[in-house]
Amino acid sequence: MGGTIVRGFKNFLLRGDVIVVAVGLIVALAFSTLVSAFTTNVINPIIARAEGNHSIGLGWQLGSAGNKTTFLNIGSVISAIIYFIIFMAVVYFAIVVPYKVISARRGVTVFGDPPAVKTCPACLSSDLPAAATKCKYCGTDQPAAGSVA
Repeated sequence: MGGTIVRGFKNFLLRGDVIVVAVGLIVALAFSTLVSAFTTNVINPIIARAEGNHSIGLGWQLGSAGNKTTFLNIGSVISAIIYFIIFMAVVYFAIVVPYKVISARRGVTVFGDPPAVKTCPACLSSDLPAAATKCKYCGTDQPAAGSVA
């Protein structure tokens, strides 16, 4: 039994999907560090400057002046949104698009459009496959695909 578990774990680790995910996570971490440095050192100073001279950031002071713990920092939120958009764009264009192209060459569709669905007229469930001839919930016969009900 112990050998079977070890063999199964080894087979799991050596599958191509696990390697692809691991490489993707490493690349995403590297891009995350790069984008974080960009937002911290370029975007944050620009947003802080928008507040004016001698400010601690873009936002409102809720307590005593100069107390950073009671400062509502909208600039940090804006910076986080910019970081997220840049990071997701990099992940999409550097990982997802090439993965879709490679998968398409292998004949596999990934990240495609969801399959067509229809609504059952009897029970109103809206997640039936378009080609279904019976409702999976109530068993009602469904009109054929392309026919007018």
